Amino acid sequence: MPLNLLLIVAAVGVVMSLITLVVYAIDKSAAQRGGRRVPENTLHLLALLGGWPGALLAQRWLRHKSIKVPFLILFWITAILNIAVTALLLSPYGLQLLGLG
Repeated sequence: MPLNLLLIVAAVGVVMSLITLVVYAIDKSAAQRGGRRVPENTLHLLALLGGWPGALLAQRWLRHKSIKVPFLILFWITAILNIAVTALLLSPYGLQLLGLG
């Protein structure tokens, strides 16, 4: 597996996690002051696109979106899907599909 590909995947994960953490913080602030909220679908999309570690940190550190069970179930589904797709794409089969193997 090309090292550059691993670095790109890691960098995308870090950037998406930071973006997601910031968006959770913005939503927490809006919730506290009665402002316009970030739609839950947006939070789930960010998690699905690789930001789930940042979302998990935000849920723990900010105590935001950490109690509502339907939200958490969908959050974990998006995290598992992201992990599964990433693992598939980085597998020998996935690399062949991408034309890298």
